[in-house]
Amino acid sequence: MLRLVIAGAGLIGGSFALALRKAGIPLHICAIDLGRNLDLALQRGAVDQVLPLAEACRDADYVYLALPIRRILDLLPALAVACPPSCLVTDAGSTKLEIVSCASALFPPGRFLGGHPMAGKETRGVAAAEADLFQGRPYLLTPEHPEDLDTPAAQTLLSWIRAIRAIPTVLSPAQHDATVALTSHLPQLLATALASLLDQHPERARLLAAAGPGLLDSTRLALSPFSVWADILATNRQAISEALEAHAAQIESIRAALDDPATLERFFARAGSFAAALRE
Repeated sequence: MLRLVIAGAGLIGGSFALALRKAGIPLHICAIDLGRNLDLALQRGAVDQVLPLAEACRDADYVYLALPIRRILDLLPALAVACPPSCLVTDAGSTKLEIVSCASALFPPGRFLGGHPMAGKETRGVAAAEADLFQGRPYLLTPEHPEDLDTPAAQTLLSWIRAIRAIPTVLSPAQHDATVALTSHLPQLLATALASLLDQHPERARLLAAAGPGLLDSTRLALSPFSVWADILATNRQAISEALEAHAAQIESIRAALDDPATLERFFARAGSFAAALRE
């Protein structure tokens, strides 16, 4: 039986484990003891045991890193020493260039494969983990070299991703960070900017009293705490800055067209087309 080791058995790590269980994949799943209470992960059946890093990784076939980006970066050197030569290490970090670059300096070719499941919740922790979290969602894979996906270990990981009904999508680390800057990081910052603007408004109470479902939808992401986003913003600054500049230019174009109904209609038509495609 293959041995999967999870560092960070919370929402993502716990959900990955529960999804593999539901898919019927026979695995021994061990969580690395990183100083947090993992009793609930054991109680929910997400993991079979909890061990210190060196002991957990000694016979590992796979290591799954579901931690904040900086903690992943801090853990990689120890994993490079502790894991056997046949072990594949993968991660679920939200940015990829810095992680893959760090891993490539520590691991031989084919022993690290960057990943990013495009799934999540506002709530965190293994209590919020669910087996269907990844179902129908893209699962981005970011090999440093295309041939990294051809190893038997990588092919097995791909089969797991398909088994939990996620959709594997391959991007380079640079493509990944530029893409998620637009599809994930920009939406978060727009929600944060809007909610922050309204929170500082002198008529805040009146705005709250008059708010409808549109504002609720538009500010849902603003509930995310900065602690979740600090590492993401720090490790993808350039791509996020470019996304914000592009959005600012689009807003200025809309402002300039406020007296031009035909131009505004074209904006609405393009926006509606993309929003409809996103929901197909």
